[in-house]
Amino acid sequence: MENKKVLLGMSGGVDSSVAAIILKEQGYEVIGATMNLWNNTDKESGCGSYSANEDAKKVCDQLRN
Repeated sequence: MENKKVLLGMSGGVDSSVAAIILKEQGYEVIGATMNLWNNTDKESGCGSYSANEDAKKVCDQLRN
């Protein structure tokens, strides 16, 4: 199969980061997706927080290189 692509939900945590690495090693083009799930009071902590989204972006940036 050529041009294998996968859309992977990225939380910024270890599990999704490792999944992205494994998929890339298996030859997939990994496209990471995350969602902004915070409101003005909780955007600094937890899954879907601003900092978690920034962590997910950093992982995706590293995988691109």
